[in-house]
Amino acid sequence: VQLQASGGGLVQAGGFLRLSCAASGQSVGGYTMGWFRQAPGKEREFVAGIRWKGGYKDTYYIDSVKGRFSISRDSAKITVYLQMNELKPEDTAVYYCAAYEGLLITSSVRSDMNYGYWGQGTLVTVSS
Repeated sequence: VQLQASGGGLVQAGGFLRLSCAASGQSVGGYTMGWFRQAPGKEREFVAGIRWKGGYKDTYYIDSVKGRFSISRDSAKITVYLQMNELKPEDTAVYYCAAYEGLLITSSVRSDMNYGYWGQGTLVTVSS
């Protein structure tokens, strides 16, 4: 599957952005999806993940974004979103969406090594 990330930009602290990750016209209903970010001079880190099992969804977040970010998917199962509210300067990074074809176990959702498909990244800059 090919992924296209978009929605990044420049925003003031306290503002919001919604990132989108569009699959190449196919459903990602059977995929585990993740958002990762990489700030300048830092390693890539997990931000949020979502998977569906038996009609139920599980979501995962890094502690620093809990309560501010929300990951979701559209009803057509083609686009995954990352709604980012109350943005902080430390959220500044290039954000990447990623996909794993299948259901990752909970302990594997946060590791970028488990995702085989990646979007190109979208830059989020939060000014103070």
